[in-house]
Amino acid sequence: MNAKPIKQEILKELDRLSPELQRQVLDFTRALGSSASEGVPGKELLRFAGILTPEEAELMERAIEEGCERVDPGEW
Repeated sequence: MNAKPIKQEILKELDRLSPELQRQVLDFTRALGSSASEGVPGKELLRFAGILTPEEAELMERAIEEGCERVDPGEW
């Protein structure tokens, strides 16, 4: 698929949005752009494998489930 029609379609939809929603789109696109360049190769993380006790791993897993698996519909 050619990128030009996608850009044109995005711009067409963007024109229909309020300035506040356009700002949210801008923030979102910036976040997408910065997240693509972040990260660490898995090989570099292998040194951390096995450093948690089973109890520590359970606590971490519980904290992630309680704090990270929520959807905030007003976030965007």
